[in-house]
Amino acid sequence: MTPHRLLTLTSSVVGAAIVALDGTVLAVAQPTLKRELHASFAQVQWTSTGYLIAVAGLLVFAGRLGDRYGHQRVFALGTLGFGAASAGIGLAPDIGWVIALRVVQGVFGALLQPATLGMLRAAFPPERLGMPIALRTSAIGLAAATGPLVGGLLVTQLGWRSVFFLNVAPSAVLGVLALTVRGPVAERVGDGSGDGSVGDGSEAGGRTGDAVRAPLDVPGACLLAAAPACLVHTLVGVRDAGGAAPTVLGLAAAAALTALFVRHERRAASPLLPPDVRGSATVGAALGILVAASAAMSGSVFVGSYFLQDVLALDPFQSGLRAAPLAVMMVLGAPLAAMAMRRWGPRRTTVTGLALLTAGVLLLSRLARSSSTLHICGGFLLLGAGFAAVMVTATAVIVRHAPAASAGVAGGLQQTAMNVGPTLGVAVAATLVTSTEVTATVSTGPALTVLAALVALAVPLGRALPGRHTGGARSAAAEPDPGRTAAVPGRRS
Repeated sequence: MTPHRLLTLTSSVVGAAIVALDGTVLAVAQPTLKRELHASFAQVQWTSTGYLIAVAGLLVFAGRLGDRYGHQRVFALGTLGFGAASAGIGLAPDIGWVIALRVVQGVFGALLQPATLGMLRAAFPPERLGMPIALRTSAIGLAAATGPLVGGLLVTQLGWRSVFFLNVAPSAVLGVLALTVRGPVAERVGDGSGDGSVGDGSEAGGRTGDAVRAPLDVPGACLLAAAPACLVHTLVGVRDAGGAAPTVLGLAAAAALTALFVRHERRAASPLLPPDVRGSATVGAALGILVAASAAMSGSVFVGSYFLQDVLALDPFQSGLRAAPLAVMMVLGAPLAAMAMRRWGPRRTTVTGLALLTAGVLLLSRLARSSSTLHICGGFLLLGAGFAAVMVTATAVIVRHAPAASAGVAGGLQQTAMNVGPTLGVAVAATLVTSTEVTATVSTGPALTVLAALVALAVPLGRALPGRHTGGARSAAAEPDPGRTAAVPGRRS
């Protein structure tokens, strides 16, 4: 592996892990934050909701900025801004400042996340994307697993502000490296349709391309920002909506905004979603699978944690130990999924992952007071193994089958699915668990049965993914290896 590819992979993995770690340590810090800042429960919830809305609304547009100006530059801006916002939250004098800076942090997080995939797409040939994406997935799993432990230790020893200062140093280092280190300027390939820089995605040298000369689709970006933001806001507030009407109105508004966006994109001269991405059945199927799988995984973890702590009366540490197989399988299963995808193809690997995920959800749906530790750990193990396989293969399909010039948009869509899916899953789980709650007896069955059915409905989408030997795979593999493209002396593309 060349030094530049190694640096790109490290930046992508660490950048994704920083974002994942930030979310998990915040959950641990929120009770102490609430007490020390004399905040209401609703205000503390907005420290998460504000961030989610900002991220969900801007991911695709941020990816488009990376396609136009270079993923490495956008990554640098995102990481430096994310670290600066984190430092600001650590110094915030009151809850209002915390909420506002969390929204700012969400904006920079939206810049950072698609770039971590766009840089990989620019630096690695399509047929070798599986393992880099698997390592990125393992890092996310490791961050999610260690977050509660790290956050609990920091909050106990140093206070809630320390969990935000945790992001500052690695963000600053990554941002400075991304600004100062440049890969080789490579000869452009294709028809000049607008890839920022084939070599590393860091140069804006592709400004002569048609897609780069075209204006940014600001109206489309506004519509696409409003639709997922409205959806996330509605889903997050399901439990406190005070009836079905606000939820129905929110979902209807999100659907109307989505319809307006689709109509606009079909008529726009320079759409935010290029036709080769918008019209790809393969990319669409992979996105649908990611939404369903992440909804089932997050909803199951929510219900499982609720059951372990409120029904079995286990403390957070004991509950974490029983759920640990999920994180272990996320870390170990992602590289195995990459190898399976190379051998058997995305279709069989994804369908197998969906089957494992469904089995894990159904096993957890049978939890009772008499359930053994083996039963509980087995459910979480299947959950982690299945989700790791689905996340690696679906993400690889999205990034690989999108043109290099649209890698940022593809990364933005993948990250949007990974934000909307968990929000949907937790909303469904919270609603059904609440509706079946009777005193201290909580049944995991209704909520998890619905989530298992959601995963099962995604299985037919797997048929749209490429097999081991398909024309789509061959065409992707036939693209030039950006890392091996010879630099052209004295020439800038």
